[in-house]
Amino acid sequence: MILKKNLLFLTISIMFFACSKQEIRKNYTLKGHVFGTTYKIVYLNASKNYQKSIDSLFYLMNKSLSTYIPSSDISKINKGDSSVLVDDLFTEVFKKSKRIHKETNGYFDPTVGNLVNAWGFGPKREKKSLTENEVLEQMKYVGLNKVLLEKGRIVKQDPKIYLDFNSIAKGFGIDVVARFLMGKNVDNFLVEIGGEIRAKGTKENNVPWIIKLVDPLNKDKNKGYKNLNLSNKSMATSGNYRKFRLTKEGQKFVHTINPLTGYAKESNLLSASVIASLDCADVDAYATAFMAMGLEKSIEFLDKHKNIDAILLFVDKKGVLKEYKTNTYK
Repeated sequence: MILKKNLLFLTISIMFFACSKQEIRKNYTLKGHVFGTTYKIVYLNASKNYQKSIDSLFYLMNKSLSTYIPSSDISKINKGDSSVLVDDLFTEVFKKSKRIHKETNGYFDPTVGNLVNAWGFGPKREKKSLTENEVLEQMKYVGLNKVLLEKGRIVKQDPKIYLDFNSIAKGFGIDVVARFLMGKNVDNFLVEIGGEIRAKGTKENNVPWIIKLVDPLNKDKNKGYKNLNLSNKSMATSGNYRKFRLTKEGQKFVHTINPLTGYAKESNLLSASVIASLDCADVDAYATAFMAMGLEKSIEFLDKHKNIDAILLFVDKKGVLKEYKTNTYK
């Protein structure tokens, strides 16, 4: 009788232990601030809350690539420290930037950092208007071809060259989180940081991930401009309708610096939204490049790169909002 009771207790214990080890899967929504903006991460049917892990990823991103943190690797490099051994995050962003710099004929260029600062849109907040000679002087330090990665170290032709990956790092941060979630076998998620987005799978009940594109002429309204299905895609929008400054004389300077001219003047684009089944870092960089290119050159680029979709918004001479859309969105 004692043996039977022991066996019964052992059987019940095993059953209880097995049941207690079953994973309880839930949907999660994480929100917070990072990279000077807000983020929202939604992921479905997951075994746990990954907030701490994602916070650690954001920490590593900032430690490597933030120009706003004096102790980061990129800040040390910008100060002339040639002994810094860059990590895998920095290496990937650098190599990707090199490729896109070449593809866009130099319109995407992370070496515009000095000009970004000088025009008042970087960490130094100098906010001064540059003379033609001052622009020409700064242009001596622009050109990603003047920077190499050799044996884990950044080598610059001139120590004054200032790297600024802010036009690609936000999208890359989204990719880092997306890869982490996929590594945890999360099949359905949306990661958004500061308006840039990468989505995989669907929401519950196979509902696609739908977002609203902002109308740049009525940016403070919540109605949006157009609904977009972003399931299994990345999207980034660049525009000069939020980040600009006006001088006392009424001159308008925008945060998108043209790396071929050195000037912070508006092109004929209000915004460029790039959508593709690529890394979010890629579409982030393309969107920045389009704002510097302007409408005509952006259309030429899109005609040659059919794997990239875009919605380009501009205002005609009568002040009427117009759009150019690639075939997917026509």
